[in-house]
Amino acid sequence: MAEEYKVAYEGGEGEIVEKKSRFIATVAPVESEEAAITFIEQLKKKNWNATHNCFAYVLGRNHEIQRFSDDGEPSGTAGKPILDVLLGEDVHNVAIVVTRYFGGTLLGTGGLVRAYSKSAKVGLESSLIINKKLGKKLFINLDYNSVGKIQYILAQMEIDIVDTIYKEDVDIVVVVPMEKVDALTKKIMEATSATAGIEELETVYYAKLNGQILIFEQE
Repeated sequence: MAEEYKVAYEGGEGEIVEKKSRFIATVAPVESEEAAITFIEQLKKKNWNATHNCFAYVLGRNHEIQRFSDDGEPSGTAGKPILDVLLGEDVHNVAIVVTRYFGGTLLGTGGLVRAYSKSAKVGLESSLIINKKLGKKLFINLDYNSVGKIQYILAQMEIDIVDTIYKEDVDIVVVVPMEKVDALTKKIMEATSATAGIEELETVYYAKLNGQILIFEQE
């Protein structure tokens, strides 16, 4: 199981122009091959008048599924360069369709490879890419006297707080990288003289976006 991996959280669109040919890269997150195929077919239908709609997509934490198409461009000049960008950037569960509107000037095989590679990179740059990390959610129950010490430990260990609930005592829910679970548990028990209650909850993937913690179910 991968400890962390990059995915497209939100897709985007980028465009380049090479010798009057327009290359428009459209990116979408996909969780299945069916979703990738549906996305590609939608783009082909939308851009029915384009010269080519070339694509590539990758699925799985280890890129188990890799597909691409040159859609009529010379073999190896379109789909494979797009795929190589996805693999080179190490992004998972994502599809890119690069739509070309021919501008009247041939680019040659080398020019096509560069154009499709560049457009794929521009498409990714316009998308929101996040880094999913494998972690464990912990439920921590404390008395009010211990809160400051535990908050300090969490900050020092760069542990993200998901929620804090104040009542007769204090409940804190955190998400912890797998390699830090034991160390954090030990520090909390030492700091509270073993009065804190700690419950390990589910294993999840999580990411941080604009100061917010995103929690994903374990795939």
